[in-house]
Amino acid sequence: MPPLMKRFFRLRSTTRLLLVLLAVLSSCGKSPDEEAAAAVARIDSLYEAGLYREALDSITQLREYHPRAVKARQHALKIWQEASLKMAQEEIASTDSSLQATLDLIEKEQDLYKANMLRVKRDSLKARYEAMCGVVRMIHVRQQEDQSKQ
Repeated sequence: MPPLMKRFFRLRSTTRLLLVLLAVLSSCGKSPDEEAAAAVARIDSLYEAGLYREALDSITQLREYHPRAVKARQHALKIWQEASLKMAQEEIASTDSSLQATLDLIEKEQDLYKANMLRVKRDSLKARYEAMCGVVRMIHVRQQEDQSKQ
């Protein structure tokens, strides 16, 4: 008999009973994915409500508080990509509107200094637009990679 078993049987019967009960109760706990179910439901509802930033923040919390909830994290990864994609698309639309308005102002501006400052703004908006388009392309690539793995 292993030494640990010998020690176990040397204990008083009430102590052995308590240890067995403790072992049984600890094995009856929820799985990590079951513990994370409420967080996943919150993430889903935030995403469906169009609150993408809040959904991403909740996914970060899920990763921090439930590191072993593999299925919940896989589900959250899909939502992370979708929410990031939606946010990037909204940013592209907003940036494009600002860019078009700035281009109109440049054409109408008579003051050379103000026109140059508008050109600086235009260049900044173009850079932001291109960066966000790159983000969208990368998200699409990752989504295709994830689909091909399944």
